[in-house]
Amino acid sequence: MSEANAEARKVARPEVSGAAARAARPRLGVFKFASCDGCQLTLLDCEDELLGVAAELEIAHFQEGSSAVAPGPYDLSLVEGSISTPEHLERVRRIRADSRHLVTIGACATAGGVQALRNYADAQEYLTAVYARPDYIETLATSTPISAHVPVDFELRGCPIDRGQLLEVITAFLAGRRPGIPDHPVCFACKRRGNVCVTVAHGSPCLGPATHAGCGALCPTYGRGCYGCFGPAATTNLPALLPLVRRDGMSDEDIGRLLHTFNVTAFTAVEERELPRTGRQEGSA
Repeated sequence: MSEANAEARKVARPEVSGAAARAARPRLGVFKFASCDGCQLTLLDCEDELLGVAAELEIAHFQEGSSAVAPGPYDLSLVEGSISTPEHLERVRRIRADSRHLVTIGACATAGGVQALRNYADAQEYLTAVYARPDYIETLATSTPISAHVPVDFELRGCPIDRGQLLEVITAFLAGRRPGIPDHPVCFACKRRGNVCVTVAHGSPCLGPATHAGCGALCPTYGRGCYGCFGPAATTNLPALLPLVRRDGMSDEDIGRLLHTFNVTAFTAVEERELPRTGRQEGSA
């Protein structure tokens, strides 16, 4: 090839240096509020798949994985944890302003987490009982999901989230499409795995009919009833489910404790919508 032809090819198809290609990658930020860090760790647990993600994204802010962080803006931000302090309120608004897309990950970020149990108690009373100097503690009276304070583009459920679903969410936003996350109950996953129903076969109380799928029916696969760590599914029928779990040996107090854990605010909202006050179990908010 002549030098003139080679030069013409460079003009028609300019070569992009490795540095320029890296600079053009979408930027990912991963942030934490009140939580246990388990959902962030799910990203690290992707292991081999994480290498592919890192090749397509610039991981600009992820303090669980690296102390090297870069300021926004970010094309996609993954946010774990609930809003529990005044500082959280200010920071989540800054993150939202710096993010093209914001996805909340895990029960804390999508429903307030187990720490939202304080929403139904006197937080100040607990502060006084636990801390010698409660005046040093800056906290809000409630623990709330991210969506209560800023617009959220997608919510990924779970405690912790499922790594396959996390990879689907990241891939979907890279491709500019809606994530293909199912919103059906855990019972669907049990059928797909060929599980024998633990309630029908063994009389084990199970929240599978009311719980959002995503875990792959992990607990029923090993003979344990679902306990709702992915929160309520889009369609639930608590008035039909509660008599079954009572029949299988759960007291009203047990049912209250089962519903009011990782996703207490989400399940409480379902109870208030579907059950009259007189029909709700003891221990309900």
